[in-house]
Amino acid sequence: MKILVCDDHALFRAGLLHVLGELAPEVALLEAGSGEEVLAAVREHPDLDLVLLDLDLGGVSGLDLLGELRGHDAALPVVMVSASDDPAAMRAAIDGGAAGFVPKSSRRGVLLGALRLVLGGGVYIPPEMLRAPAPAAEPPDRPPRRRRRRAGALTARQEEVLELLARGLTNREICGVLGIAEGTVKAHLAAIFETLDVTNRTEAAFALQELRRSRGEPEPAD
Repeated sequence: MKILVCDDHALFRAGLLHVLGELAPEVALLEAGSGEEVLAAVREHPDLDLVLLDLDLGGVSGLDLLGELRGHDAALPVVMVSASDDPAAMRAAIDGGAAGFVPKSSRRGVLLGALRLVLGGGVYIPPEMLRAPAPAAEPPDRPPRRRRRRAGALTARQEEVLELLARGLTNREICGVLGIAEGTVKAHLAAIFETLDVTNRTEAAFALQELRRSRGEPEPAD
């Protein structure tokens, strides 16, 4: 496994490198301290398994770098890290193609769990992002009341799949929990996206949080 850690603070990089050694018995860890070094490392190491990218890399926008990395290799997972816990920044990163967003204030176990999820093919969405109010500029053709009515058409199994999706589980993990085939999970997800009028997993997770708030349901425990 080969991971690139991109942060302009050497001490933080050192701390991350120490923690990342727990991911697997053999982990090759690379460092970058600037945007130029990030792009050079990605070109030099086409076998990277994961990139951890600071949202603010020495005054350079991590979101801009994320776009460049996605353009270079869309299959390479990029997890954003940041001192900020602003839900808007988190959403911008996920919408921009990041496979996860981990605040620097997170505990070691949270970071490792998030990275294992991403390395397994999932997307890590921090709880702070899901709990935040939906953006005010929601498209007018998808008001909460209409979505609430459409959600009533979800089957019990689809609601289970949606709940597990919102918890950050991958398709394979959902298969294991529910004891169903991966093709069945994909079919349920397609039906969920169509019913809730969303286009991806992030929007589906937000839709579930929106539905819970509209119904007055409590947030699930972490």
